[in-house]
Amino acid sequence: MPAAPDEAQTVEPAGTVARLSAASTDPASDLDAPAVPEQAAAEPAPAATGSGEDVRVLPSIPAGGDGDSWFRAEPGLASKRPNFKQDARAMAFLDAATGVLVWQGGTVRLDLGQASVAEILTAVYAEAPATIERIYVTAGEPWHQGSDRHEFLKDAVAVWLNGPLPNGWTVESSRGKDRQAGHLVHPRNPVGRWQRGDQHAEIRSVGEWFDPEGADPATVRAAFVELWKALRPHFEDVVLMGSPSQTGRDLWSRTIPAKAGAKWADRFPVMSQEIRGLLHATAGQGRTELFTPPRVPERVPGWYEVDRTFAYAKHTWASGVGVPQRITAARFAAMSEKEQTNALFAPSHWQVRVTIPKDWNHVGLLPAPAPGERAWHYPYEGGRTFTTWAGGAEINLALRNPIAPWRIEILDGLLWESGDPLKSWSTKLQKAWRSLRAISEMHGDGQQKQACRLASRAVRSILLYGIGTFAQRPRITTGSLELGAGGSVPDLPDGARLTGITDTHVTWERNQGFARDQYAHPEWAAGVWSAARAALLSVSTSAKDPATGKPLKAGALHLPPESILAFRTDAIYTSASAAADWPYGGEPGDYLLKGRMPWEQTTPRTDEEFYYLQGLGRQAYESEGM
Repeated sequence: MPAAPDEAQTVEPAGTVARLSAASTDPASDLDAPAVPEQAAAEPAPAATGSGEDVRVLPSIPAGGDGDSWFRAEPGLASKRPNFKQDARAMAFLDAATGVLVWQGGTVRLDLGQASVAEILTAVYAEAPATIERIYVTAGEPWHQGSDRHEFLKDAVAVWLNGPLPNGWTVESSRGKDRQAGHLVHPRNPVGRWQRGDQHAEIRSVGEWFDPEGADPATVRAAFVELWKALRPHFEDVVLMGSPSQTGRDLWSRTIPAKAGAKWADRFPVMSQEIRGLLHATAGQGRTELFTPPRVPERVPGWYEVDRTFAYAKHTWASGVGVPQRITAARFAAMSEKEQTNALFAPSHWQVRVTIPKDWNHVGLLPAPAPGERAWHYPYEGGRTFTTWAGGAEINLALRNPIAPWRIEILDGLLWESGDPLKSWSTKLQKAWRSLRAISEMHGDGQQKQACRLASRAVRSILLYGIGTFAQRPRITTGSLELGAGGSVPDLPDGARLTGITDTHVTWERNQGFARDQYAHPEWAAGVWSAARAALLSVSTSAKDPATGKPLKAGALHLPPESILAFRTDAIYTSASAAADWPYGGEPGDYLLKGRMPWEQTTPRTDEEFYYLQGLGRQAYESEGM
């Protein structure tokens, strides 16, 4: 029976003692708070409560027919298998610090002067053929020139990208149907695009693909060759595009089922703009958290870094497909116990009211909105109640964690049919990753060994950032304009806001909202991210307990609470040596020991101190194997 107004129905999921209920169906409850459609203002449901913080408020789905209308496919928009092959673009690899340039036809050392855009374009094309369209910078970071004169790195990058050009060169404004024309102002991995007549040139950072770790341009080029060779047996039409995200999405599109009559053959529908906007606002990505005294001791007995290898690949076997069902509080309460359990284990995204057990003494389990755009934190205080959104994987973890179940009240939810749209793509990438890792471990040539190791990391980036492209964030465009006479600020483009100003230029930013993207599937990204965050806390390993025969468990909840020092996406930093003993079989999702200092440390209190210890821990661990 549905819960009566002002009365929440409590149910016990099978095999647990978790406290799960459907929220009150009273029209005055949280369930009826108006929502925020994409690019529209409205009053959302309450966010975290009881913290006294000025947190951001998450949206909810409107009550009744208004909200039900969100549950539809976007007309005329679906992911389709392409019927063409991407054009390959010739690449060169440049060390901007030494001037060494490598491409298929040779190696030269250039005089780059101050390594401005004009100097790089002039020097490169004086030696290399005009057919080279993509120049990857492997070292030197020329876009950070003069960064000491800017408050933000992005400002320095914008000024560098928009510097004077050689005669005949202009900023690329269009290229057929290429929506990537123009510069991408990114603080670490910017992209500059220019043209001279029919000639096109991009300058990019190889850091988009992997950390080159000091590799020379010839080795980096060899890594891209090995990457293509490893992907070719699995993707017949593979072309390495400018970034791993572009490459990942293109490769995925070629795994869309083509068999006539098969379900989802040749297309996956894109959800409504409202649902996509809701997921963008309520589904965060990786967990980043630093625990400082008094939550942890001032000094700890050691430092251990364990990272889940190729973690996202572990969570691509099942994803939500099609248009989701809406599961209101009343509908959830009317379900049988088995139906409720099945719903929570299916691909899903839930608005919930959470109450933490009063005697809870470990890390937080569920994300809640924090001050700042797209910011999240993880409440942990015993007895605290807050309202948030979370994926089914995290809700299950909160209900069935190894310490104590949390109380979860269902307010609203999205429930998808379970499918495997990412499985074939992920499986192929994992095969390429394994082959490259095997070669890197066995190869006798030092350069090829390093090249294959870098290529395996590029495969990881293809999957990691490929999943990120499904999230479809709003399009943010940036630009730079020269100051007018007397230092006057020029008129900005319509809808743009000023983000920085120097002695010569201003930089601006404009949110252009969501594009009609046929590959927009934030439900897939949200599901992978939720599962990865849950596995950071507790996950079964490939090894079995000799006493019980059950899989051994790993994750933060299997360590003492005072030992958890930090989370960084798929990595745990802890003072507990037990983490170093977690079984590692080389499979995606296994915890790999990457840093170790088994002696007393001062607990880091800032990000700067954290990264310093991270570097020391990795150096110390690497030195053990020398």
